[in-house]
Amino acid sequence: MNMMLMNMAQVLTNITADPESNCRGFDFVIRIIKNGLFPILQIGIPIILIVLGTLDLGKAVISSDDKAVKEAQSKLIKRCIYAILVFFIVTLLNLLFSMVGQITGSEALTQWSNCWNNPAEIS
Repeated sequence: MNMMLMNMAQVLTNITADPESNCRGFDFVIRIIKNGLFPILQIGIPIILIVLGTLDLGKAVISSDDKAVKEAQSKLIKRCIYAILVFFIVTLLNLLFSMVGQITGSEALTQWSNCWNNPAEIS
């Protein structure tokens, strides 16, 4: 256990942030957001919303209550709309973050945009 901690400490001390990098040490975080968090939000949340709406509708159909079925249908429709919105909001955020440097023309924002688009590359 001690040996593993010492090895991890050596690895961490050897990591240096390249000041010429677009991300200045944040490339790992950017990659986690783009390749981990965004896909989970974009795909996972809509699937969960649609499955929950389908389960509610199934319960209402099994109960044979017309009022409950209509309420469950409206809930399912709302959840499908929310799922579509979540999907496109993540896409819109990704597009906006990618274009922010080009729109403004600011050097700092251009570097940030380059970091977002290519977090592992050095400029």
